Amino acid sequence: MQIHLVVPGLIWPGISALGPASGLDLTSLAWLLGQGKRHLAPFEPLDIQLARLMGYPDDACAEPLPLATLRRLGEPALPAPAPGTDWLCADPVNLSFAREHLLLNEFPGNEPAPDEVAALISALNDTFGDLGSFEAAAPNRWYLRAAAPTRARFFPLHDVVGRPVRDFLPEGEDARRWQRILNELQIVLHNHPANQAREAAGHRPVNSLWFWGGGTPPSNTPRPHGAIQTDDPLMRGFAIAAGCTPDTPDCDKALGQDTLVVLEDLLLPARHLDIDSWRGRLEQLEHAWFAPLATALRSKRLKELRITAAGDRGTLELTVRTADAWKFWRKPFSLDLLLKSFALTAAADGGQRQPFSQAAPR
Repeated sequence: MQIHLVVPGLIWPGISALGPASGLDLTSLAWLLGQGKRHLAPFEPLDIQLARLMGYPDDACAEPLPLATLRRLGEPALPAPAPGTDWLCADPVNLSFAREHLLLNEFPGNEPAPDEVAALISALNDTFGDLGSFEAAAPNRWYLRAAAPTRARFFPLHDVVGRPVRDFLPEGEDARRWQRILNELQIVLHNHPANQAREAAGHRPVNSLWFWGGGTPPSNTPRPHGAIQTDDPLMRGFAIAAGCTPDTPDCDKALGQDTLVVLEDLLLPARHLDIDSWRGRLEQLEHAWFAPLATALRSKRLKELRITAAGDRGTLELTVRTADAWKFWRKPFSLDLLLKSFALTAAADGGQRQPFSQAAPR
């Protein structure tokens, strides 16, 4: 029996200070890192990695995947989208100036407030009904059901966070139209009473949307082997499109059969450089996942554990088998030491940050 654990955000971004995991009691994770076979693979966007795990062939991954349609399909709070409809992610963002650059920042999962979301979505549908229909699945996950297919290329939101927006404007045949739409949206949002109230209260306003995720579904959707556990809407969408019913992550249940588990707990804290939240969630994963999985390997209940952790410098790939548990000469290898070695490697290669998602910037 095998478990494949995908933990994006486990590798703290290399652009930040050393030692983010120092002082944490991560005994089981250190044991796994020391006993198993570690490999740092070249950077590959997380979305492409998820597609490969689901069995998509290389030629399908080479084209823009319909990430908005897949994420929308995986939203548990919304009914399944009608077949043949066109979707774009239209996530709320905040634009702010830093020196001479206009930078984009996303919102955490609990912002904006539900009444603010409802008011802004209503205003968007009243003003931009010709684009299609806007809706919100969560405070920070919005969608546009497009009235017509777009012929523009959009960059994923996660590639743009904290970077100059001018380098990621829409491209392609409809580029100018969508750039004009963005400007008009920003005017409507800036003038909306909900945003004015947010600014008066000292909160960041929702002063723009970020469209992304358009693409063409592949002709054949593969079906993965084993069970899938995830709360991530995009991964849920991948699973549902493949005819699978994803479960909420549960370690005991995962140990009952071959299971692919995607844990996104660390992703947003790592992307936002929220070290306190990241450290707290990492300790929770130690107790909920790493410790019981290490015990299952020692007791031969688990034959093989694979851990994949996509980061902005590369992807950690770790494989631990039952036979490795008895190699007493192998010593624990702390996450703190691993991250420091990654940071030194990043410094040596010039500190070039990579995007988290599909479609690397120009």
